[in-house]
Amino acid sequence: TLECVVSSEDNAEARRLTIANTGLTAREVELTSYAELVLAQASSDTAHPAFSKMFVETEFVGEIETLLATRRRRAPSEPEIWLGQFMLVQGTTVGALEFETDRSRFVGVGNSTRMPAAMKNNERLSNTVGAVLDPVFAMRRRMRIPAGRQVRCTLWTVVADSREAVLDLVDRHRQTAAYDRALMLAWTQAQIQLRHLSIGTDEAHLYQTLASHLIYANAALRAPAKTLLQDMGSQSALWPQGISGDRPILLVRIDQTEDIEIVRQLLHAFEYWNTKRLVVDLVILNDRGSSYAQDLQGAIEALVRKINVPRAPGMRGETGQVFALRADLLSQETLRILPAVARVVLIGRRGDLASQLSRVREIAVAPSSQPNELMLPPPRTKPVAPNMRHLEFFNGFGGFSADGSEYVTVPDADRPTPAPWINVIANPSFGFQCAADGGGYTWAGNSRDNQITGWSNDPVSNRLSEAIYVQDKKEGLLISPTLAPLKSGDGTHLARHGFGYSVFERDAHKLRMELLQLVPLTDSIKLSRLRLTNNSSSSRTLTITYYNEWVLGAARGATASFVTTTIDEQTRAMFARNPWRTQSGEQIAFADMTGHQTSWTGDRREFLGPYGRLAAPTSLSNRTGAGLDPCCALQTVVTIGPGGSAELVIMLGAASSAGDAQSLITRYRTSNIDDVLGDIKRHWRETLGAVQVKTPDRALDIMLNGWLLYQTLACRMWARSGFYQTSGEYGFRDQLQDSMALLTTRPRIAREHILRAAARQFVEGDFQHWWLPATGMGVR
Repeated sequence: TLECVVSSEDNAEARRLTIANTGLTAREVELTSYAELVLAQASSDTAHPAFSKMFVETEFVGEIETLLATRRRRAPSEPEIWLGQFMLVQGTTVGALEFETDRSRFVGVGNSTRMPAAMKNNERLSNTVGAVLDPVFAMRRRMRIPAGRQVRCTLWTVVADSREAVLDLVDRHRQTAAYDRALMLAWTQAQIQLRHLSIGTDEAHLYQTLASHLIYANAALRAPAKTLLQDMGSQSALWPQGISGDRPILLVRIDQTEDIEIVRQLLHAFEYWNTKRLVVDLVILNDRGSSYAQDLQGAIEALVRKINVPRAPGMRGETGQVFALRADLLSQETLRILPAVARVVLIGRRGDLASQLSRVREIAVAPSSQPNELMLPPPRTKPVAPNMRHLEFFNGFGGFSADGSEYVTVPDADRPTPAPWINVIANPSFGFQCAADGGGYTWAGNSRDNQITGWSNDPVSNRLSEAIYVQDKKEGLLISPTLAPLKSGDGTHLARHGFGYSVFERDAHKLRMELLQLVPLTDSIKLSRLRLTNNSSSSRTLTITYYNEWVLGAARGATASFVTTTIDEQTRAMFARNPWRTQSGEQIAFADMTGHQTSWTGDRREFLGPYGRLAAPTSLSNRTGAGLDPCCALQTVVTIGPGGSAELVIMLGAASSAGDAQSLITRYRTSNIDDVLGDIKRHWRETLGAVQVKTPDRALDIMLNGWLLYQTLACRMWARSGFYQTSGEYGFRDQLQDSMALLTTRPRIAREHILRAAARQFVEGDFQHWWLPATGMGVR
């Protein structure tokens, strides 16, 4: 049994686990805790996790068996923060406490928290502390439980603004009575709080339930899908009313004085949430027509005036607001957009809060009755090691091809590369990253602000936002042309990164797969050509599924509730839009299987199932729309005879309008991908071959005669994105240095950038350190 409590008198949280042995013999159990550390604002962690984590240091205080962590301050004005964590066991322990603060050691490269490396083997935790690059708190205790008895382990987490203060908190809570005291005081405070707010426990439960719909946006309490698709507009439409649109919006519509009770409930909920630091905007919309006597508006404003939520001492950060608006005084654009962007829409005529929430529970989506068609595990076959003797500078993971134009990696599920080895493939307005295991993301225009699919710089798990599955239902086989996401070790994997393209090869179960991925020299489209060869003696019917997670902005957490999906009537491709953003709101992102898709879904929850496992997707129901957890899943079926082959091209791109997207899709459905690849190779051969060097060092020659200049242009100048950071911006110093490498090979590009940088200077003599190309926004 796990119980959780937050202390009402200290910055402390406790989780008490009770384990009872109901058997007839003694048991020995092992308990391991795990927590990923941030110690910073959520926005900083979202924008650049790997950089943010670099400033956290950990230590272990042996005499009190406590882990400590602090964030090194980058400026004297930054507040100091210290975190402490320890375990308190009531029962018999076996051996010493083990701990780990390095996430890469605990999780292991290529693994996730579903099954970290620390849990796979019987090895002890490393007891690592210090300036680790990816900090966590993990502790392990072994406990012996006699028959019919139980043990209790309490995990305390405390926070303070100095080392002395956090150690004082640890000392105060290192006693078994501390948890019971915290629990009693928390219960007492909750009762006092509810009494002060004139709220009963049943109402508090309603407010907690309603809060879940505001925190985790879903379709249950939003406007109908038709409204979301047609009426969602730009965020700026709300600004005249003082509504920023940056916070979750709860909208209640009322047109009768008799329904004022729900307004009272929601104002109480707003007060209650504020005490819990849940920041939302409550919008009360009076839909009654204009009249001389504004009795309803007067009643609403009288209730709003009673709201008085003073800030707690020391409380930092923003708070939500209450808006009492009259529909007859709002513009038609605001009236149209407000219901479409609200995460929760309640109607006064539909009854009080309890009745409206109960109806939501009644119509909640039932578990899918469709079979989990893609849940079949791939049968294991003995891995076949490819011949790597022809590669130069082979290091156990990969090496250069004979002419140095490709870097060849041998992905291995049991021996991943030390970090994701990626290729940045781009033209001046579009591009993507792909790692040796298949992970990566795609962007259009700006690699930070306009991600088509999600960027990740997690060197440990390298979570995918795009994937391809191939399934043979008859043989119960589910595999992928890339190592990820299934991470199956059977057969042979090969990844070849080239100039402007990458190729993934897979031989397993008498099926050969070759996936070529590239971006044309000018168009905003990513082409993925999958070739399948049946090396068996019988015909095979294969189901091919393409999957991505739409972002259409800078971060999926901020955009997901506004992304809408449709199937285009003309091309039958999936279109996705995010009209809520102030820039590129009209842009269309699209995905297509050259028109061969036979089923699809735009609902990530439907595709991945309730536990969100990329390795175990479910079947597709042809569902698209708004208010979903947005994704793109396209599926088709191909039949290949013995010794035969089949080919499928998957497109992912972006255009400024539906018409432009249709034109792009139509053109590349009839294009020869080999011709596109030929143009790319010719371009890079001319660019990289303009200057060639020969030195006594072959390794230096390979880098100078291709890879350094390729990275400078594709990654630094065009993409302005890499695995470690995706900024999308120009740096005054950085890109001027990069442009020097292009003076002899592409002087036009160098000249364009020198003029671009010169335009960011000021008459006072200073300049913008960095800036975003579309808006000029940056730091002077």
